[in-house]
Amino acid sequence: MPFSLEDPAIQREIIMDHYKNPRNFEDVQDPKYRTIHMDSASCIDDIYIHVLVEDGKIKDCKWHGNGCAISMASTSILTEMVVGKSVSEALDLIADFNKMLMGENCEKDELGEAICFLNVNRQPSRITCANIGWRGLKKALAEDEKDGK
Repeated sequence: MPFSLEDPAIQREIIMDHYKNPRNFEDVQDPKYRTIHMDSASCIDDIYIHVLVEDGKIKDCKWHGNGCAISMASTSILTEMVVGKSVSEALDLIADFNKMLMGENCEKDELGEAICFLNVNRQPSRITCANIGWRGLKKALAEDEKDGK
């Protein structure tokens, strides 16, 4: 039987897998990486995003910190999705993810496992949790652009 990433049971499985087994979870001290700290006033989320951009492409993306299941799973999925993408592709992905969180039309096919956050907007306070890592990456990429990297 085929499964759908839009199935709430599958969504919960993906979220819990990434929460319990976060991908790319590592504190990076290399100065080549742009590091952004993100925290939330409304949740326990306190994470650091580390991104390495070379020649307009995301070569690596790591993160570490603490947070709720939604923020940690979402950031884990994000870091898997953006490695190898150009900065503009990553920014498009971030835009589509945020459109999805707000209940707007988006490119669902491009979101891969991130589609598991499709129903987060049913609890508006959780939108901030789901996009904290995504906002952090966007901020890091904007700072790299500003610095001419």
